Amino acid sequence: MAGSSLLALIDDIATILDDVSLMTKTATKKTAGVLGDDLALNAQQVTGVKPARELPVVWAVAKGSMLNKAILVPAALAISFFVPWLVTPLLMLGGAFLCFEGFEKLAHKFLHRQDDETNKSELHEALKNPDVDMKALEKDKIKGAIRTDFILSAEIIAITLGTVTGQGIGMQFLVLSVVAIMITVGVYGLVAGIVKLDDGGLYLSQKDSEVAQKIGRGILWLAPYMMKTLSILGTIAMFLVGGGILTHGLPPVYEAIHHFAEGFGGVAEALIPTLSNGLFGVVAGAVLVAVITPLQKLWAARSA
Repeated sequence: MAGSSLLALIDDIATILDDVSLMTKTATKKTAGVLGDDLALNAQQVTGVKPARELPVVWAVAKGSMLNKAILVPAALAISFFVPWLVTPLLMLGGAFLCFEGFEKLAHKFLHRQDDETNKSELHEALKNPDVDMKALEKDKIKGAIRTDFILSAEIIAITLGTVTGQGIGMQFLVLSVVAIMITVGVYGLVAGIVKLDDGGLYLSQKDSEVAQKIGRGILWLAPYMMKTLSILGTIAMFLVGGGILTHGLPPVYEAIHHFAEGFGGVAEALIPTLSNGLFGVVAGAVLVAVITPLQKLWAARSA
């Protein structure tokens, strides 16, 4: 009897873990846009930090990220338990923010390119100045990265909560916790690898082996392009994920897209909804930027 009970318990645990794994995969797919942006932004945060301090800075931000999620996960569970009707509006708000942020990045890229170059030049000049307080600069970067992480983590938790809103509170806690830990370890582990990639390339390029030197030079050539690629993929995913959330929350739009796609069949039937979600995300982002940006400028002028 005891053996049978133990086997039944193990089977129940295995079933729960399987459910958690399945929902975790679904949640991480839906948060792909935020993850790509999170990865690129946090890797950029260590720009200007001395090489010897890059990993300690990443570790400090990772600890801040875990603290953010330790606040956000219980808050999300409280919302789900006490005011479950608020989950869908929050999810829609998160999707809208993703579209807004994605289009704002595009607009900034094309309209403020000169300002970015000027800021980079000023940063490099400042770092050459021996009077610059590097500890203060490092602390500012860490605080800025943790603030950015809080916003992105809130989006991730909101999207994840939307995928498990029909489950019990225990399952919601498990999935949210697993996603929070996986994302923190995964993102900051990759950030640590990316920021030290050029050091690894430099080390290999100085070895005696000709093969190692070629690999090292290849890594040094690849590193900056990897950052740009991550940023581009992250922006695209933001429109796909954000647009998908918005279309799911607007049944007439969702039904119209899928009704249109059904007329094609095959691969197109699966591809058209994804592209339509992305296009809807771009349009929604453009509208939000057009409305919010003037309001931000007006608020800044009043506060000055």
